[in-house]
Amino acid sequence: MSDLANQIETLNVELSKQVPQEVLGAFQKSIEDLKSQNIEINSLKVGDKIPDFYLPNAVNNIVTSESILKNGKMIVAFYRGSWCPYCNLELRALQENLLRIKAENVTLVAISPQSSDNSLTLKEKHNLEFEVLTDLNNAYANQLGITFQLQDFVIPYYEMLGIKLEDFNEDKENKLPIPAVFVVDKDGVIVYRFLDANYMNRVDIEELINLL
Repeated sequence: MSDLANQIETLNVELSKQVPQEVLGAFQKSIEDLKSQNIEINSLKVGDKIPDFYLPNAVNNIVTSESILKNGKMIVAFYRGSWCPYCNLELRALQENLLRIKAENVTLVAISPQSSDNSLTLKEKHNLEFEVLTDLNNAYANQLGITFQLQDFVIPYYEMLGIKLEDFNEDKENKLPIPAVFVVDKDGVIVYRFLDANYMNRVDIEELINLL
């Protein structure tokens, strides 16, 4: 089992002790509903060309996929937001392996719908040395087919835990991307894809790096 998988397993044990069973049950129901939507099947796949992006980073400078791909391959990691403990574990794991990624002449970027201010806080908190981009209203994630509407029945449980998406994303849509990682070659073609509607499941970092 990988380091990230071990950390997720530990997190699951901790949450099972700290979070009321009613809340955990609602989250599980939400995941099962998302699984039934077949987002993984309907989103972009290996061999597809990824759309270009023009997105602001944590200090509101525009970063483009075109400029990145001029220098080599690109990893695009979609995460739900800084409020998500599973996302934080994955982003930290990517940071810990950033030198190995760069050694393969690959640029890593992370994308979420949260505001640049929230992204900056996240970047500083975890000392992230890669770009953290804002996908306002999930416009870019929508193009890739990886977004979902957070179900009405689970929203009160998020807010019970202090997670109000409107405050993070600065919109009222309650829409999120499922966690996804794409590796894109210099021509913009997807050569690797990981996505799972169960946000507890995350990319295998070793598998990711080994294919670069």
